[in-house]
Amino acid sequence: MTPAEEFEELRALLFSIAYRILGSVAEAEDAVQETWLRYESSPTKPASTKAFLSAVVTRVSIDVLRSARVRREKYVGQWFPEPLLTDPYEDPARSAELADSVSMAALVLLERLSPLERAVFVLREVFGFGFPEVASAVGRSEAACRQLAVRARRHMDLGRSRFQADRRERDELAARFFDALRDGDIDGVRELLAADVQLVGDGGGKAPALARSVVGADNVARLLASMFPVLARIEASVELRELNGQPGAILRDRDGKVVSTFALDTLDGRIQTIRSVLNPDKLGHLGPVGDAWAITRELQQTRRRLEG
Repeated sequence: MTPAEEFEELRALLFSIAYRILGSVAEAEDAVQETWLRYESSPTKPASTKAFLSAVVTRVSIDVLRSARVRREKYVGQWFPEPLLTDPYEDPARSAELADSVSMAALVLLERLSPLERAVFVLREVFGFGFPEVASAVGRSEAACRQLAVRARRHMDLGRSRFQADRRERDELAARFFDALRDGDIDGVRELLAADVQLVGDGGGKAPALARSVVGADNVARLLASMFPVLARIEASVELRELNGQPGAILRDRDGKVVSTFALDTLDGRIQTIRSVLNPDKLGHLGPVGDAWAITRELQQTRRRLEG
């Protein structure tokens, strides 16, 4: 097998490692490309191609994350990861860890970790690498990596629920939710929401987004159920899709361009959190991006016309 063929066999794994460390599709793809360049120029053949490439993509990702964290500290509003339609890496033996770690909720929690903690957690807890491989990848001793793993696991466990809803149940819940939204059925939407549900948007200062999160079933139901029927009138469409392993949807304008995404956290048969990404810089990998400002203006004008 040629080096290029070996690399292609591992590309999905490398992207999945990089995406979980970085929370960015574009940056993960760049990290994988940089890994290939370093592998191609390496004068010696590694004993384990998988271990070598995983270590390289991890180091590249750590470097990128360190500079990205400075930018994210100055980010306008709430920061969310770039929505991911499909995780290209599959491993039946670790399917639960893989699905849990790619969710919006988990990636937001990972932002609280240091770059080293994040890399160690991803390699050890998500992908099941041994501590010798983890230590080699991050350039620390095995003992240090064990401490990093304990700290990272403690942070992650404190911030999330590991309850996994049945996939069919949560998909049915999402379908009922978006059907009720399209119908403007406030009561129907409200009954699907947790009492303390949160609606949070990421516009990055480049698209209209909520100044602060909307909290409470009644508030969220009224806001969304008043908006979605008007979106249909201006020929916007809601395409149900799985995003980051969760039920969600893509909002498109009348030309089919992507305007925003919605990802739903569900627990005990209720929607707990709705995360919407509107920042156009985070949507380009999903297709041509529409103008969220224009959609908002048209929505407001149409609503005033209907109310008048």
